[in-house]
Amino acid sequence: MYDYLIVGAGLFGAIFAYEANKRGKKCLVIDKRNHIAGNIYTKNIEGINVHKYGAHIFHTSNKEVWEYINQFAEFNRYTNSPVAIYKGELYNMPFNMNTFNKLWGVITPKEARAKIEEEKKEAGITNPKNLEEQAISLVGKTIYEKLVKGYTEKQWGKKAEELPSFIIKRLPVRFTYDNNYFNDIYQGIPIGGYTKIIEKMLDKIEVKLNCDFFENREELENIAEKIIFTGPIDKYYNYKFGELEYRSLRFETEILDEENYQGNAVVNYTEYEVPYTRIIEHKHFEYINGPKTIITKEYPDSWNKEKEPYYPINNDKNNNLYEKYKLLASKDDNIIFGGRLGQYKYYDMDKVIFEALNVVSKEFNNK
Repeated sequence: MYDYLIVGAGLFGAIFAYEANKRGKKCLVIDKRNHIAGNIYTKNIEGINVHKYGAHIFHTSNKEVWEYINQFAEFNRYTNSPVAIYKGELYNMPFNMNTFNKLWGVITPKEARAKIEEEKKEAGITNPKNLEEQAISLVGKTIYEKLVKGYTEKQWGKKAEELPSFIIKRLPVRFTYDNNYFNDIYQGIPIGGYTKIIEKMLDKIEVKLNCDFFENREELENIAEKIIFTGPIDKYYNYKFGELEYRSLRFETEILDEENYQGNAVVNYTEYEVPYTRIIEHKHFEYINGPKTIITKEYPDSWNKEKEPYYPINNDKNNNLYEKYKLLASKDDNIIFGGRLGQYKYYDMDKVIFEALNVVSKEFNNK
């Protein structure tokens, strides 16, 4: 009945469907949720586009990707400049001269470098055995204890000394007074929210929501020549080699009768005693005025099959397990796996677009 069944109406699936449809292919897109757009779904509430699954800030240095996504939306000039709060103290992120001035009163890059080097030397860690030692060996004890330790422990659900050192390969340290979180050339938020982008991509394509592939597997596997699958690869193969592990998230969203709650779109809470990692105030993404505001508290969460998988735990055990599934998938000509769950990799949005366009290129240029 169809050339392609696309499982998942998120960014990867929508791009493939759009490009296949453009080439005259008949597609069916299904999603188990009651909406399109996957985790970049935005919902307009009280005139504010709420990022329902956490803050999504588009950024890239890839001109081709930037031009591609701009077909579907106009982007504003939003610059991500989060702040961090530790026990009532406020710091700029990422770590930069504003941060170092607040921590130590230093003014010049030379002074800041000297302070960090002094702390690293004092710690005397030459062979880091865990995340805590790795972080201190990179930025010293003060930055680690105030801005890294608690946040990381909440994120992973474990003490820093129990986490492997490879999780923090580097920590971005900037010796400039620049609060722009990303170094990318292009950055912004789509005016009107992300859902409109996916709506445009899926225009004229058949979409079925509230449709779980696994509940309708027998029927769905036989209605298309090929499947584009953006769900969990291990689940597709009935956990043949075992389960891949994830961390999950939980969101608490509130509508508040005040104009401005925190003065910034993203505020991180880096002390362990505060259970959430950050508060997002959605109106600041699009510079919206109005008497009300909407905030979302983001709580890291353990994961099981009943919860949404957000962050792949890419340790050796899981990566080796994924390689077995990847090898199995490579022998199957009737399915392509894509996205963070299909490829067991955390992707920023621009990387999802790049990967989806690569798959499109391989799929249609070889025919």
